[in-house]
This record gives sequence, C-alpha cells and structure tokens, in this order.
Amino acid sequence: MNAVVTGATSFLGRALVDRLLEDGNNVFAVVRPGSKNRSSLKGERSGLMIIERELEELHELDQVISEPCQAFYHFGWDGSGSENRLKREVQQKNVKDSLKALEGARRLGCGRFLFSGSQAEYGIHKDAMAEDIECSPISEYGKAKLEFLNRAVEQTNDWKRQGVADMDYIHARIFSVYGPGDHPWSLVESCLRTFSSGEYISFGECTQMWNFLYLDDCIRALRLLMEEEKGSVSGIYNVAGPEEENRQLREYIRTMYEVLGFHGSYSYGRRKPNAEGPANLIPDINRLIVATGFKPSVTFEEGILKTYKAEKY
Repeated sequence: MNAVVTGATSFLGRALVDRLLEDGNNVFAVVRPGSKNRSSLKGERSGLMIIERELEELHELDQVISEPCQAFYHFGWDGSGSENRLKREVQQKNVKDSLKALEGARRLGCGRFLFSGSQAEYGIHKDAMAEDIECSPISEYGKAKLEFLNRAVEQTNDWKRQGVADMDYIHARIFSVYGPGDHPWSLVESCLRTFSSGEYISFGECTQMWNFLYLDDCIRALRLLMEEEKGSVSGIYNVAGPEEENRQLREYIRTMYEVLGFHGSYSYGRRKPNAEGPANLIPDINRLIVATGFKPSVTFEEGILKTYKAEKY
C-alpha cells in the first residue's frame, strides 16, 4: 500500500510511519521545510520517502508523488499548546490548509482520507460521548476541527455525486493518547519525569473523568479504520480506551505514582485548567468496535511501564 502521512514528525505521525514501514508499506512522510524534528523519522529506511512541503502546499503533492496512493493520513495541524488553541486566526488557517490536503489526496487517487479529529470538538459533557451527541466546542481548536469535519464531508459527498472521486472520509475523534515520544508538557510525561526524579508537581483539581489510550493501540485503531475491507468505513469514530478505562483523573495520577515506586510528591488545586476548561472524557467507542473489532491490548499500568522504560528518564 502507498500511504501519505502529513504531520509525520508529530507524536502520532512518527508512530504511524514506523508501523506502516514495519508492515512493508510505502510511506510518503510529509514534513515542513527545514523541520527540526526531521531526524525523528530515522533517516533512510526501505519504503520511506520524506517530502518537504508547507501545510498550505498540500494540494500540490501530486507534483512530487508520481504514483497513485491508497491512503492519506492527515495529522498536519499548526499551533500546538494551550495558547494557540485559543487563536482563531491560527485555527482557521488550519481548516483551509486541511481542505488543501483533502484536494491533494483526491489528486493522488486516495480511496480513504483519515483526519485526526479531537475530543475537544465535543466541548463540556458530563455523560458518555457518542459520535451523535451535540458538539459545543469551547476552544477555537475544537471549533476548527469540527468545521473541517463538516466541510470535508460536504466536499467528498459532492465529489461522489459529480463522479469526480469516490473517497471515504474518516474523522477519527482522538481522545487522550500517551506513550513514548509524547509532548514533554503532557500530563503523563510531566508525572513520569517528576516522580522518577523524586520531585514535586502541582495539578489542578483533577476531579473530572478521564480516559487514556496507549500509543500503539491508538495507531492500531487508526489503521483498522483505514484498512477495513469488510464494509464501507466513513464518518466519525471515537478513538479512545474502553469503558472500563474511564476513571477520575486523580486515580490515573495515583496509579503513575504507585508504578514509579511512590517517589516524589504532588498536590491538587494549584493550576488553572487548559483552553477547553475542566472537560470530562467519557468516550463511547462502540461504533469503532462494531466497524473494526478494535480492542485495546495495553492496560494503563502496562503502558506507563512501557513509556517509562522507553524514555529512560
């Protein structure tokens, strides 16, 4: 299979590129010109072709990729961090650039386009989050992800009606993923770094419900959606851990503290919430399970140990 991966040096992008190559696929990994993280793709590997392009140039990928592609994974999205999630101009540019990526996928003949959506599209909820509940995003980031969903569905449906392209649009609403290579400011990375060195860390209240999914399981879920052959796969799919992984965030923190041997210390109620506010994460992944048979294989305790050993704090 020939697959395009934008945002190839991102947390999810790197892991996906690795797994695709391990299984003998050809991967066109799209990175920004002069990317400081290009070396994370580990240089020359069989089947790997690194392409330098700005996000606003993704509609022109057919100028540098001369063969048809079957799959297009779009992780490219500007403005990471809580501050940029609030900037409308940054997030609206992401919508425009992502529509160019969709056009780029059409020109390459891709049968499926998978977009990395986000739980931030839902906004604040106290009950289980199924794909059909009302979305009321708080941040500009969540609003932009939701806007792209609507515009991408409209565009791909128009292409099908007009006989221009028969492309399935997959909107993977990804919840909270952790694992080796995560952002250093993430909760899990912050806890592992602090507890392993026996230091102190302060948190917000952390009374909300949460759900973590290990990196390898997330990548497997995305690939199952992209590669499902038994039936049509399109629309929105929550990508998260199962119902039994829904716990209060404090319980997750306590688990990390225990796994790392009770080193260091921590306290609650001393930090402000992020751009989305104190959101609950209570995902319903039944649609994903029905479509692909997905079942996570790594528990949180196992995943924390894997991450700790891989990162070598």
